[in-house]
Amino acid sequence: MKAQLLVPLCLAVPLAAAETSLVLRADQPGATVRPEVYGHFAEHLGRCIYGGIWVGEDSEIPNTRGIRKDTVEALRQLDIPVLRWPGGCFADEYHWKDGIGPRSERPAMINTHWGGVVENNHFGTHEFMDLVGQLGCEAYICGNVGSGTPQEMMEWVEYLTSAAESPMANLRRENGRDEPWVVKYFGVGNESWGCGGNMRPEYYADLYRRFNTFVKNYDRDHPVGRFACGANGRDFNWTEVMMERVGPRRMDGLSLHWYTLPTGDWGRKGSSTDFGEDEWWSTLARTLEMEEIIGTHSAIMDKHDPDKRVGLIVDEWGTWYDPLPGTNPGFLEQQNSLRDAIVAGLNFHIFHAHAERVTMANIAQTVNVLQAMILTDGPQMVRTPTYWVFEMFKGHQGGQVIPLELETGSHALGDREIPQVSASATRDPESGAILLSLVNTSPTEGSEVACGVAGLAAKELSGRLLTAGEITAINTFDAPETVKPVAFEGARLDGANLSIDLPARSVVTLEIR
Repeated sequence: MKAQLLVPLCLAVPLAAAETSLVLRADQPGATVRPEVYGHFAEHLGRCIYGGIWVGEDSEIPNTRGIRKDTVEALRQLDIPVLRWPGGCFADEYHWKDGIGPRSERPAMINTHWGGVVENNHFGTHEFMDLVGQLGCEAYICGNVGSGTPQEMMEWVEYLTSAAESPMANLRRENGRDEPWVVKYFGVGNESWGCGGNMRPEYYADLYRRFNTFVKNYDRDHPVGRFACGANGRDFNWTEVMMERVGPRRMDGLSLHWYTLPTGDWGRKGSSTDFGEDEWWSTLARTLEMEEIIGTHSAIMDKHDPDKRVGLIVDEWGTWYDPLPGTNPGFLEQQNSLRDAIVAGLNFHIFHAHAERVTMANIAQTVNVLQAMILTDGPQMVRTPTYWVFEMFKGHQGGQVIPLELETGSHALGDREIPQVSASATRDPESGAILLSLVNTSPTEGSEVACGVAGLAAKELSGRLLTAGEITAINTFDAPETVKPVAFEGARLDGANLSIDLPARSVVTLEIR
């Protein structure tokens, strides 16, 4: 498989060459990278919400109305654009009225999907919208189709967004919120092909049409964007059925879920901490399958929606390993290593390359679950290597994609070729500055990158580097800065040309002005 799956006009040559040629066509800016591509996902799962985000107003952990201050401050540094909630599988057993009113009077429920623990519903609609306000991001709420009703969904949207003198708006006022909120995105069910109801696409398409009818726009100045449940990985028939039977006028987005498993075996996914170069390479090979998956779904959508009105919403993605030993297996706790940072960089480059169709992506998950940004333990908090990729790449948000020509080495793994260097560049439409991000997938070999920039008289260059001495390097509460960005001194600017000494197993960002 050729490396052109990563960026346009990319060729693979033997890895031993350790040389990379790159040309940035800054005079040919393309589609805009929507900020929502850097979105996040927080489900009522394990310690994501309770402990990671919500500690309660009486907690000794510093909080604002029960929400952890350190988590909010860390996420705000990422310019977090959107947060998806309450699930995930949890969404289709969640009844929103259980999560409003005095917390002491809210009924508890069993979280049947994730560990069988009791959910006390102390974090509900008001708490989530408070979190969104503290983060300064948009809300993406996922409604209950699997065990809910159209009336329940309709009333939730009214409760959230209506300013009228109406039953649900008045109920919101009774619970302490006079003005309606703005909810920019609403998902009509989650994984309806699986935990959301085990439906066939034909059945879900009809059900979506019914439920969507009752997702009303109570505020004409702030219409709700409606997302339909899309495919599981390579279920291309699901996308075909949805585009044909629902069509581009009844939905604003169609979701896609794809997780990276080192082994590809859900029964034995692999360890997040104990792995060698074989699982390093297999993990990267599987994450690069995102290119083929997005490309094929996009082609199907293009048939029915040539104007690209419907966004492809990759609202669950990331690495999924076996749970950490000694933890509740239903809590999906895993560590986060340099390998995960490389995975994040590769996926963002794929999303950028499909910016015309991919309008949102939400990594799973924000805190303490799967490929998390943040890990907490009581009052302690640590930023993961993946967090730092989001922080380094945030300048891509809203940028115009710059076409690339890339020739790089590759690593053969079975019938796949894994490019040594992956690259993406965007141009700030206001300042004209270019942000170039580079990922070196090789765990052992650096690469000399010769880069030309067409269409920009470059005068200034600054860079940052994320790497570590070992591929298994992690950040812990005792050593929180093992994997953290540092200034990058390995790039030199000579007119319109750059020479870059790209270290092994690294993520680099360069700002070119």
